[in-house]
Amino acid sequence: MTNQQPDHVAILGGGIFGTSTAAQLARRGIRVTLVTDGALAGGASGRSLAWLNSAWNWPQPYYAIRLAGIDRWRTWAARHEGSERYLRFTGGLMWAAQGESLHDLFASERERGYDALWLTREQIPDFAPGVDAGAVAAEGAIFNPGEGWVNLPSVIALLAAEVTALGGTIVENAGPATPTVDAGRATGIRLASGERIAADAVLLATGPAAPHQLSELGVEIGTSSPPAFVAFTKPVDSALTATLNTPRVAVRRTVDGGFAMDSAWSEESIEVAADGSLVIRDDVVRRLLEEGRRVLAGHPVLELDRIGSGYKPVPADGEPVYGQIDEIPGLYVAFSHSGATQGLLTGELLAEEIATGFISPLMASFRPGRFASVPV
Repeated sequence: MTNQQPDHVAILGGGIFGTSTAAQLARRGIRVTLVTDGALAGGASGRSLAWLNSAWNWPQPYYAIRLAGIDRWRTWAARHEGSERYLRFTGGLMWAAQGESLHDLFASERERGYDALWLTREQIPDFAPGVDAGAVAAEGAIFNPGEGWVNLPSVIALLAAEVTALGGTIVENAGPATPTVDAGRATGIRLASGERIAADAVLLATGPAAPHQLSELGVEIGTSSPPAFVAFTKPVDSALTATLNTPRVAVRRTVDGGFAMDSAWSEESIEVAADGSLVIRDDVVRRLLEEGRRVLAGHPVLELDRIGSGYKPVPADGEPVYGQIDEIPGLYVAFSHSGATQGLLTGELLAEEIATGFISPLMASFRPGRFASVPV
């Protein structure tokens, strides 16, 4: 740990990465100014399915940081009264498409010690009430009891309140802001109004916009951020508590008793208009709601409440990008698809790096510099 602790850190981005890091820095006594283009949680964090998991055959470093991320959410739940309203560990249920199998994935999860049960169709109601067992693959399904979901805007509001209580400043609806660099070092941010805010360090946590902002500074990190949307329904009378990851739709409950749902096929249907806006067809949304209805016991009618759309923050190699930009001392970035699972942990580890220079081994595989020699 070699850094001199900064007096003032500017953070661009009002999602889970930005607010989590801001709160951690403020707890250390560091003055924080957080600036966001629109409202807090107005970007990817506000439209995330926010499934907390470390399923799939991730490379070991990515698996480990996701697992540690889930641990931090459990700590949060234990320390925040009433958190069960927006943070629930009710398990995750996953099954395969026709002609495919999840047995190899199940074996891999068990080998790693990931909490996993193999369920037959007959066992589904006991572990995942509210699911139509007839919609589950004939081979059965994987149930992961330790998984859950979080409503990120609820947490972001609490983190922001903590930042201001500790003397930090939050500027919402500021329009596009950019890092300022003088003599090769990050020196603060410039607001859309032209006002400059001086800082000793800057964190860029602007989701899918981060690679473009870095590119304007001559730094390239790979991105493959696709257009995406999540459909949120009105409240539904259903016994479902588990998060579902099925071949045609992913589903979780929401804080108001509705559902949030998305899918790969529906995202692939999104068109980008000439003005850059995303076009989401009504027939696609109806089909997505029908897919959700099909997997739910009793097949309740699902009414659309709202659509959350935008670009999904996805690095080119699928893995997170965390830490200081080698080419510009004092400039840091947080850019990852799995923001919900890692959100609290990332804020903790980035704040430690910014404050002290210590790079956690959990972050070592995800440094921005890995793109330096790779064409993007």
